[in-house]
Amino acid sequence: MPRIVTGIKPTGRPHLGNYLGMIRPGLEAASAGNALFFIADYHALTTTRSAAQLRAGVFDLAATLIAFGLEPGRTVLYRQSDLPEVCELAWILACVASKGLLNRAHAYKSAAQRNIALGRDPDSGVSTGLFSYPVLMAADILIHRAEAVPVGRDQRQHVEMAREMARSFNRSYGPVLLVPEAIVDERVMTIPGLDGRKMSKSYGNQLALAATPSQIRSRVARIVTDSRSPSERKEPDTILALYRAVASAAEAAELERRYREGGTGYAEAKALLAEAVDALVGPARARHAELMSDPGALADILADGARRARASAAPTLAAVRSATGLSYD
Repeated sequence: MPRIVTGIKPTGRPHLGNYLGMIRPGLEAASAGNALFFIADYHALTTTRSAAQLRAGVFDLAATLIAFGLEPGRTVLYRQSDLPEVCELAWILACVASKGLLNRAHAYKSAAQRNIALGRDPDSGVSTGLFSYPVLMAADILIHRAEAVPVGRDQRQHVEMAREMARSFNRSYGPVLLVPEAIVDERVMTIPGLDGRKMSKSYGNQLALAATPSQIRSRVARIVTDSRSPSERKEPDTILALYRAVASAAEAAELERRYREGGTGYAEAKALLAEAVDALVGPARARHAELMSDPGALADILADGARRARASAAPTLAAVRSATGLSYD
């Protein structure tokens, strides 16, 4: 079985877009066996300035992953910051990665273009951490000799950049690092938020995985629609796009038929969507609450995961140190 590595930032409450775009594909890939999941708290420092918020996010995300099916005895679950080897490898990779490669990173380009549009210096407010984000992400992947990395389509660039850094290192020092492949779940498109844009915590348009049935109904009710009556034909919209992502193929096809033939109103469609979302996330809700009530047990799971992750990382770092001349034994 290929070795799988995937990571998620503990920023904000995990939401439906996180689950459909990364958590579910990652868990499905991990079910085959050899997998590591990390909670990317180093990455979170690029945007999070509250220590309490970061710690709470780590435990919330760990509980979410386990509640939705991750088995800690089978899949390694650890905090990124419990793996110091990843920072050492990140520095070594930074020494072979070209600045031009990092200039092309989506997050940096987006920040620079936003600054330019506002008449500011392109690098205004851009931290070195944000700029070098892809290097740390490459280290996360390469330290474990990952063969495959489950990602959404909009995250594929990170794996491509990791591949380029591995090749660059190997050209200089020999075939030390394994070049990974991206696993893109073709069923998963960009998940729309309640306002039609990509579902994102930064837009405030998300559906939290821990939401209660009433909270889900309330959030779904906010989706803006036009004034067409139930008998009028309707074009595919945000409601239908989200329903396709959470309902069965047959259920989605039936709602789309009723949209096109004029057999349903928006209120009914929203009710169907809310029910489908709750059916998807509801079974994990009680398990998540149970896990969050015992932070000591979660800490033990993460500590055991860190021990196993460090054992996985050690041979790669030893080989890298030897190849670069940093090993003096």
